[in-house]
Amino acid sequence: MEQTDRLAAESRSPEPGTVALVTGANSGIGFAVARQLLEHGVTVWIGSRDLANGERAASDLGPAAHAVQLDVTDPSSVAAAAATVGRLDILVNNAGVNPGGEDITATSLEQLRAAYETNVFGLIGVTQGFLPALRRSTHPRIVNVSSGTGSLAWNSGPNPQFDWERVQGGGLAYRSSKTAVNAVTLLTAQALGSAFKVNALAPGLRRTNLVAGMTVGGDPTEAATGVVRLALLPDDGPTGALWSWDGTRAPW
Repeated sequence: MEQTDRLAAESRSPEPGTVALVTGANSGIGFAVARQLLEHGVTVWIGSRDLANGERAASDLGPAAHAVQLDVTDPSSVAAAAATVGRLDILVNNAGVNPGGEDITATSLEQLRAAYETNVFGLIGVTQGFLPALRRSTHPRIVNVSSGTGSLAWNSGPNPQFDWERVQGGGLAYRSSKTAVNAVTLLTAQALGSAFKVNALAPGLRRTNLVAGMTVGGDPTEAATGVVRLALLPDDGPTGALWSWDGTRAPW
């Protein structure tokens, strides 16, 4: 895998006709990613579990945005979406859930299953479903929206992403599912080779529906910029890495 500590500030200019799919794109980081990709001239499919929500988002974003019903936990929905989208150059696996629970003493198996069903199995299923289209692209890119709280290195000691002393052992379902996303990202990059660019992004805490009710967190647009940088990597760009939203390499 290519090694670098910081991503270049400038992204590759996408070729005319470049097509992206962003899952969970009707709000939050996904919506901001879609908007920024559109600004780069990319045609964007808004993947949304509720089609009406996706259609409203696409209408807000403009004529180059299109809605597609996509429940990442439903294989038939993934297959139907792949057939609808057709050509694809960029896949942003953004859809995610936080079903709650705290540490191992206060997290149910149901909460763990819910987290993994969407955040891990859904991500894998969507990637597999759209791989045939991505293989036909001349610049295939996959970006998995992960979390700094899934970094084992950062979970093992003081880190810049969260209050380590306060959250030790907490968030078992969500955080461990994002650790799994990091592993899936690395192994996918290894399996697909250097023609693909497969990376994960730690977006930082953002004001989205995922943390509804919280008053802290930054603007989703800032995190989206990091996603788009990875989605538009040049052909000599890195693959198989976890990146912080600010373009610096993050530890696994």
